[in-house]
Amino acid sequence: MTITPAPPSAPPTRRTSLVLARGVLTGAVIGSSLAALAVGTVLEHVPLLIGGLAVPLAYGLLVLAAGAPGRAREAAVAPRTALAVIESLRATGGETSDVPVRFDLTVAPDGGPAYRVESTQFVNLVDLRDYEPGGIVVVQYPPHRPWAVKLVKRPTPEWEDRAAGARIDSAPGPALADEPSPGGTVGGYLTLLALLLGAAGVVLVFRGELFGAEEPTDRPPSAAGPADPGTSSTTIVSAASGTVALGPGQSLFDEGRLRLAVDSLTKGDSGKRQALTVVVQDRLLTVVFTPAGSRAPGFDLDDLPYPRIPALVREARTTLGVRSPKTWQLTAESLSGALTLRVGVTGTDGAASLEANGRGEIVRRVPAR
Repeated sequence: MTITPAPPSAPPTRRTSLVLARGVLTGAVIGSSLAALAVGTVLEHVPLLIGGLAVPLAYGLLVLAAGAPGRAREAAVAPRTALAVIESLRATGGETSDVPVRFDLTVAPDGGPAYRVESTQFVNLVDLRDYEPGGIVVVQYPPHRPWAVKLVKRPTPEWEDRAAGARIDSAPGPALADEPSPGGTVGGYLTLLALLLGAAGVVLVFRGELFGAEEPTDRPPSAAGPADPGTSSTTIVSAASGTVALGPGQSLFDEGRLRLAVDSLTKGDSGKRQALTVVVQDRLLTVVFTPAGSRAPGFDLDDLPYPRIPALVREARTTLGVRSPKTWQLTAESLSGALTLRVGVTGTDGAASLEANGRGEIVRRVPAR
């Protein structure tokens, strides 16, 4: 029996609009999730990080749930059986008894046009000699997925007889390989575009936090006059400590600003409170007070050499070998008995510090290494 293919016709296809839409949605989910993870890491935004992990997981579960009825219907449909001729075959790898073999087949369905298909099957090395170009084999495939061809290794006697007496002419290409690509290059471009748009959408929402103007960290202490006590700041005072945080555009190293900030922490006290340590950064002041009844060595906040502090910071930034200072901090304490001030500077060249006494006189320098 000779089976001659029908005139060339389009290979079996399926509607691609739904697959295209799913590809676009998948690209948007991937792009937005990756951007959320990246932005959340940069901003240390925990909800954004959780969303970047939860959204693709929820989307994957949704896709599985939406496809469950279709998979159930497909499983209930009996596969079609047909004869096919091996146009060519090639082993593509494998180091075990079963090796993957790439088959190029012409499938000749009963009552339909023949078509070409490529299919990879695992074949035992012992059985490999049973397959050769020009040989007739029995295959099965789902009716709605004619490209999903599988060789039947043990066909029924009826199909064995048909295969033994059949002769199939080759069908023209192109050969189908797995599921046809939805939309081809267009589908790939749409998915990529959706991925980029999803990522851009997340960055756009958080652009203010990502690219907002920030106070430069290497700004030297200002030589401006006394700070206006009415400028914005946040003051928190407790029995153990006090904190003053200045708003943008201000610095505790501006002339007069540090004294105003310290006074705001002791305002209303009936007696002078002793301090264990004072830590001053560009816009943040932290004072740890001596606990009531404690014998810990403290010092009077009035004893700080306020006029000398801006000069000490400038000295540390410019003379200790840190060419591009990023952060600096002044710490005052009297744990050794005498009031001591230390200014630390860090930058791309390392860290450096200087030490001064209670009068603001430099007694020690530790240059960058």
